[in-house]
Amino acid sequence: MLLKDIRDYQILFLSLFLVLGIGTRDWTLRPELIGVAIATSLATQLILSLVIGHWSLANDKGQSPNFRSALITSLGLSLLLRADHWTTMAIAAVLAIVSKFIFQVGDKHFFNPANFGIISALILTPDAWVSPGQWGEEWWYGLLFLGTGGMILQRVGRWDTTAAFLGSYSLLEAIRNLWLGWTWDVYWHRLMSGSLLLFALFMITDPRSIPNSRIGRIVWAVCIAGLTFILRNYFFVSTAVFWALFALAPLSILLDVFWLAPRFTWQEKDEEAGVELLTPNSQLLTPNS
Repeated sequence: MLLKDIRDYQILFLSLFLVLGIGTRDWTLRPELIGVAIATSLATQLILSLVIGHWSLANDKGQSPNFRSALITSLGLSLLLRADHWTTMAIAAVLAIVSKFIFQVGDKHFFNPANFGIISALILTPDAWVSPGQWGEEWWYGLLFLGTGGMILQRVGRWDTTAAFLGSYSLLEAIRNLWLGWTWDVYWHRLMSGSLLLFALFMITDPRSIPNSRIGRIVWAVCIAGLTFILRNYFFVSTAVFWALFALAPLSILLDVFWLAPRFTWQEKDEEAGVELLTPNSQLLTPNS
């Protein structure tokens, strides 16, 4: 039986990854922090949606709270962010959801909510950290991420973003590997990261916060790959991908000005199946997606 919305599959897959990580990777992840992330994200989404919905009722534009988006954000935080205190996770969740409502241009938010929450927690709290190597380098994790992420990206139509990011980053690492005269096992060691694949398949491809046009997405992804390479290899930042995405997120607005394209929405209907699908050529419906 098909799920109603492709985001339901994303929620299912992220939940699977969370269970898998706790069960097979021996993560030091406390269940109460997962609960805090989920509850705080949903509550913040509800409160802000009610406030904005009440304000827009006069114009007959009230929208129901987008709990799918908030749940996806909370699962992303649970997968990537670690903290010693529940208040840190709550701060990350609140700021992640708030960023969608505040940092908008033309009713489009340009920060990835989970990424914004992670970086905010790293900056504002003393006990937050991210473990990029938490998935290790086992090949079957990579196949799982590629299979599930590929199914979503095929429906979303955002394979170009993942391909541009991974292709550019892989090429830069290959050139550096050749320049330094290292063996290729060093190269594969730097690329075979479950967290890198999760980032490339599920975070950098968020269709509501990335450039609308294909050429814009490719340019944007290449820029993020370049900054990630610089931060990781010359400034030795282990969480380079997250900082690169955060720093270059506003660039998506500029690229939308250079290359005009229809904005993405989750509400397009599939006439044959009668279920909600994602299409890359849909028009904007609501700022709360």
